[in-house]
Amino acid sequence: MAKKCKCEEKHAGSPAWMTTYGDMVTQLLVFFVAMLSMATISPGKFQQMAVGIQLALTGQPPSVLLGGRSIQEEPLITQNPGVKREILRVMQDERYKGKITVQVEDRGTRIILQNLVFFKEGSAVLTKEAKELLAVIGSIIIEHTTNILEIYGYTDDRPLPPESVYPSNWHLGAARAASVARFFAEELKQRRSIERLAEVKLGTFDPDYFYNPDRFYPIGVGDREILKKISVLDAEMDASKNLLKRKLENDEISEEEFQQEVNKLEVGRNERLRELRDSFRRIDILIVNERVR
Repeated sequence: MAKKCKCEEKHAGSPAWMTTYGDMVTQLLVFFVAMLSMATISPGKFQQMAVGIQLALTGQPPSVLLGGRSIQEEPLITQNPGVKREILRVMQDERYKGKITVQVEDRGTRIILQNLVFFKEGSAVLTKEAKELLAVIGSIIIEHTTNILEIYGYTDDRPLPPESVYPSNWHLGAARAASVARFFAEELKQRRSIERLAEVKLGTFDPDYFYNPDRFYPIGVGDREILKKISVLDAEMDASKNLLKRKLENDEISEEEFQQEVNKLEVGRNERLRELRDSFRRIDILIVNERVR
């Protein structure tokens, strides 16, 4: 009688190669976790990623079939409640009340700084008070966004003195915008690097990333905007004077009354012109919409 073959019993379980594969995946995971722990996370890019994931989970992922339409067209400042909260806090400070205005435009969020002597007369040198306000606002919008910042420099309508180094108000406005950009990229960067030295050493704050000079675009407006408003003001004055002239010709008012009304108009014009010039002691910072493709 033939003897039965006693075969070795096979043990159930995963093949041997799975052990090596599992070790490799674990090591890769540890490697990437270590890299992430040493990395500096950009708030702006993190928000962009969050928006992309959110849209993907809602069934609206970006597609090349949509012609490269943006996922996110809002300025990041409007998406970060911390930034809005900080700006509102500064606006309510007694030192800065009436000096900060925030406007949302098609191209982004415009922060208007005004009602303060930002520069010495006919100069592009920032005053101490201007640097104080710019440091407060700058540290918020620069360190909490990654957007391009356009800086607009203004002057009023008064001509520059003959000895001025600037050939026109346009040149002076451009120099003022450049002074603000330089203050952000150099002086404020150095100040914030010292204030946040511990975070710089730990690698959680990178001043070279946020205060990159390529982010700042100085734009000289000069006296162009105020000249437009003065033109409107003069047109209103001419219309009022012509109306008085017609009344005088129709004997509705006397020559004396006519002259009195004209004098009142001149006084009113000078007062409005003074207010207009004061309103153009300003600096605009436009946080340009950052699109995610």
